[in-house]
This record gives sequence, C-alpha cells and structure tokens, in this order.
Amino acid sequence: MPTPHIESKKNEIAESVLMPGDPLRAKYIAEKFLTDYKLVNRVRNMFAYTGYYKGKRVTVFASGMGIPSIGIYAYELFQFYDVKRIIRIGSAGSQHKDVRVKDVVLSMGAYSLSYYDKLLDGTDKNIARSSFQLNEKILKTAKKLNMPVVYGLTMTSDVFDVYVDYNKFRKNFPNVNFLAVEMEAFGLFYLGEKFKRDTACLMTIVDSKYEKKELTSEEREKSLDEMIILALESLI
Repeated sequence: MPTPHIESKKNEIAESVLMPGDPLRAKYIAEKFLTDYKLVNRVRNMFAYTGYYKGKRVTVFASGMGIPSIGIYAYELFQFYDVKRIIRIGSAGSQHKDVRVKDVVLSMGAYSLSYYDKLLDGTDKNIARSSFQLNEKILKTAKKLNMPVVYGLTMTSDVFDVYVDYNKFRKNFPNVNFLAVEMEAFGLFYLGEKFKRDTACLMTIVDSKYEKKELTSEEREKSLDEMIILALESLI
C-alpha cells in the first residue's frame, strides 16, 4: 500500500526499522551488515532496504534531515506499515564538557522549540520521550559489547549546531542538563508517543564546542560502524 512518499508494499517493511538520515548511509548499512537485502523504496531517492541481520528481519530506511523529513517517514511507517520500533542513528554535536568527540549518546528525551506537535495535533510540548524499554535493551546490549554509552537528555534543533550559539535555547530550560544537539529526535519520539510505538535515538558525537577536533573520514566511519552494530544487536 504505497503512500505519497513510500512505494513499498506493506510486507516489504520489517517491524524493526533502523533510520539513518543519509540515503547513502542506508545503502552502506544494507551492503555491509545485512544479508538477502532488497531495495524497497527509492521515491525521492530516500532509499530503504529490507534484509536480515543474524536472522532478524530489519529495514534500514533513510529519514532525511530535520523534524519535518523524519516526521513524514516515521508517521507513514507507524500509521500505514505497522512498524513497531524505530531506532534513529546519526551524528550530533556535544553540548556538555564531559561528552567528547567519538562518544556515543543515547537520548532519553529530546527538548525542542519546534511547532511540529502543535501543527499536527494542536498540542504544545517542549519534550518528547524515547521508549524506556528499548533504551534499556540498548544499554544492556552496550554493556555486553563493552561499548560505553552516555545516556541523558538532548536537544533537537531546526538549525545546524555549528551555525548557532545555544545559550538562548538553554534559557528556556534553565534546569536541564543537555548532553548533545541534533535535528530529528523530537519528531521521532513525539510520533512514538502518539502511535504508542518504541523509539530510540543513538548518536555519535562528531563535533564539540569544548574540543577543537574534527574526525577524519576513517575515524567517522569506524565510530558510526560501532554505533550501527549496537543498534542492530539491540534489535535481536
């Protein structure tokens, strides 16, 4: 049952979805980590692949950038394809001196000043929460893999983090200790709450206001691979 943005048949999408932002990263994940995978969406070049990871059927579906884009795909996957869980995987900028470049952050909830929820449902929320049970599974898997994960609250912004000083944003939430900033989690978490589905967001820190350090392409790929493996292992 295609939608305006997804051409897949209903049975071509798995119950568990891994959601990177970049369509080419979805392709990379399918080629490197999945077996018997098939391209199931290419509308607007927003690639999606369904295959198997250690016997578990998984779809890797690109979200694009920002709340409006992930909002389209997550909404349609939950509403029309009966997806049960989505783990967003991506990059983020550190907003805490103890969260360093290459660290992996798991968001327990995302604060935002977005109007997404107000336009969709007439609500006015500043925070959307990820799924406790899915987060617990990810944290237990990380411990099993001996992979450090920083767990806490994050912010979702409509502006790329290197372009803006977030001190003004923080003044709206003076008692919140933010770990990192990214651009999609609030929309995903809000839809998870709306449809009563499991959502999570794993992020690799690629820049920090406290460090003058940039990852090389090789370092970035290795760090992202570790996060991808954590997400996939958490699904099985």
